[in-house]
Amino acid sequence: MNSNALPNPLLTIDLTGPGTMLVARGGWTGSDTKQLDHLIDAFLSDSSRKAVTIDMRGIEAFDTFGAWELSRLAATLRSRGHEPTIVGLESRYDVLFRSVEDASVRADKEQVTPRNEFTGLAALGETVVGWGKGFLLLLNMVGAVCAAAGRAILKPSTFRFTSAVHQLDRVAWQAIPIILLITFLIGSIIAQQGFFHFRKFGADDYVVDMVGILVLREIGVLIVAIMVAGRSGSSYTAELGSMKMREEIDALRTMGFNPVDVLILPRIVALVIGLPLLTFLGAMSALYGGELVAWLYGGMSPEIYIARLKEAISMTHFKVGMIKAPFMAFVIGAVACTEGLKVGGSAESLGLRTTASVVTSIFLVIVLDGLFAVFFASIGM
Repeated sequence: MNSNALPNPLLTIDLTGPGTMLVARGGWTGSDTKQLDHLIDAFLSDSSRKAVTIDMRGIEAFDTFGAWELSRLAATLRSRGHEPTIVGLESRYDVLFRSVEDASVRADKEQVTPRNEFTGLAALGETVVGWGKGFLLLLNMVGAVCAAAGRAILKPSTFRFTSAVHQLDRVAWQAIPIILLITFLIGSIIAQQGFFHFRKFGADDYVVDMVGILVLREIGVLIVAIMVAGRSGSSYTAELGSMKMREEIDALRTMGFNPVDVLILPRIVALVIGLPLLTFLGAMSALYGGELVAWLYGGMSPEIYIARLKEAISMTHFKVGMIKAPFMAFVIGAVACTEGLKVGGSAESLGLRTTASVVTSIFLVIVLDGLFAVFFASIGM
C-alpha cells in the first residue's frame, strides 16, 4: 500500500486510489487542538489536492471542536473548487457536524453594515425603535397590573396585604422627613423670589396668591412625584432587577406564583396610597415655608398671610393637585417595575435599568402633569 502518512495517527493521507483519501482516527476533541490544527494546516498547504475523500470511520470521540475542524477542512476545499466527500461519520456525530457547519455558513454570510456616524440616521432609528419597544412593555405592565388588581378585588384573600403595608412604610412613612424638607425649601424659594420681584411693582400681596396656587396645583405634587421617582422608583427597579439576576422571579413562576401578584401589585398599591399623602404633607410644608419667608423677608405677618391665602385659593386648587397624585404614582410604579424586569445578568445592566427607570419616570410625570393642566383648563378647573 503506497501511503503517505502524517506523523500523527489522528489524520493520515492515502494516495493509492484515484484521488486523495484522508483517514481520520482517534479522538477529535478539544484536548488535541494543537495536533489536529497542525495536521489539517499541513494538508491544506498543498493546494494541488483534488477529489478528496474524508473517511471518518475510525473516529472514537468527537466534540464541537472536532466538528469545527472538519467543517473548516471541508469549507477550505470547497473554496478551492474541490467538493470533498465525507464518509463513515456516525449519525450521532453527523448531527453535531451539520449544526456547526450551518452555524459557520450563517456567520460567513452575515455582513456588518458600517454605520455613518455623521448622519446619525441609524442611531436615530435605533432610538425610536427602542422607545417603541419600551412603550409596548410599559403597556403590557399596565395591563398585567390591572388584571392583578381585578383578581385581588374578586378574591381579596389573594392580595398580599402585609407586603403592601411594608412597602407603604418604606414609600410614605420613611420618606416624610426628606419630602417635608425639600417642599419647605421650595415654598420658601418661591416666596422669596416673588417678594424680590413683585415688590418693584408694589404687588407684595400677590406673592401669597402665587405661592398658594402654584404649590397646591402644580409644584407640590410635581416635586413630591419627582422625589418619589428618584427614591422609591429606583429602589423598586434595583430590587426586582436583583431578584431577576438571582433567578428568584423564575423560581416564583416555577412554584406557581404570579410575580405581578406577589411582587409588583403591593408595591404599586403602596405608591398609589402613599404619594397623595406625601403630596398633602408636602403642600402644607411648602405653604408654611412661604409663610415663614413672608414674615421674615417680606414683612407680612402670619395673620395677614393666612387671610390672604384663604382669599386666593379654593378647594378646587387642592383637588387638582390631589387628583394628579395617584395617576403619577401609578406611572412611577409601572415604569420602575418594567425596568426592573428588563435587567439582564450583569451589574452594568442593573445600573443602566435603574438610571432609565428614574429618567423615564420623571419624564412621564412631567408629561402627565402637562396633560392634566390642559385637561383641567378645558373643563374650567
